[in-house]
Amino acid sequence: MPNSSRPFRLWLDRMAGRSMAVLTGFACLIVVLMAVGLYWKSRPILESKSLGELLFSEAWYPLRGQFGFKPFILGSICVTGVAIAIAVPLCLLTAVYLAEYAPRWIRNGSKPLIDLLAGIPSVVYGVWGILVVVPMVAHFASSLRLTTSGYCVLSAGIVLAVMVAPVILHVTVEILRSVPREFREASLSLGATHWQTIKHVILRKALPGVIAAIVLGLSRAFGETMAVLMVAGNVPKTPGSVFDPAYPLPALIANNYGEMMSIPLYDSAMLLSCLILMIIVLLFNILARLVLIQAEKQVQ
Repeated sequence: MPNSSRPFRLWLDRMAGRSMAVLTGFACLIVVLMAVGLYWKSRPILESKSLGELLFSEAWYPLRGQFGFKPFILGSICVTGVAIAIAVPLCLLTAVYLAEYAPRWIRNGSKPLIDLLAGIPSVVYGVWGILVVVPMVAHFASSLRLTTSGYCVLSAGIVLAVMVAPVILHVTVEILRSVPREFREASLSLGATHWQTIKHVILRKALPGVIAAIVLGLSRAFGETMAVLMVAGNVPKTPGSVFDPAYPLPALIANNYGEMMSIPLYDSAMLLSCLILMIIVLLFNILARLVLIQAEKQVQ
């Protein structure tokens, strides 16, 4: 009887493998279909304007037929860069404390709070940014004798850093805790201090996972819309400093898609901005993957 059921179990195993392969291929195909659809809808503006003019021009005057995406691309990069620069050091140091130094009750008690931060709607972060962060940044700028309304790159970066921090922190803590205890014991037995063990053994072993956590936060930050839209200023001009307003690509799409569609090429320009955003996120992920592969080689 067991022998007679073996071919059936093998057939089920093969069918399960093929089914998962089909579903994986379908998930990848969705991304390709999205990119193809966006490109197809963007063809009118790509055929009437050169790609260099669209990407590197700062002129954004839809009524005159001028669609320069440079301010929006650089605005997205600046806001995301500020957010990552703030979030990564804080999250890494906090993760080291929670994973290596904190008592069990602090570590267990902090998990629900981190999960709560990750689940707060982005519009709530946006309101918090308007009520707290924007006045704080405006006051800080005035103390430096700089003029700003507070709706600027720095405000958007601070709000975005708070939003992506739970994602980076949660993953980093789990990665650090997953490093085998034998590595710690071996390092301590050779006379290394606790901090030296963390710095030269644990962080080195966990480096690929930490990079993956940062990439996850970066992808979330670059595509965030509502909170950034509420505090970035939304001025279609390339920011010259962190106290200047910015107009990120997601905010452009959220603010304008569905409006003024009677303007020639406007609809195509909006869909092209979606395609540009998708390509930039893809390039970030590819670059991060290359860095991750290099880090894994160094660890090995």
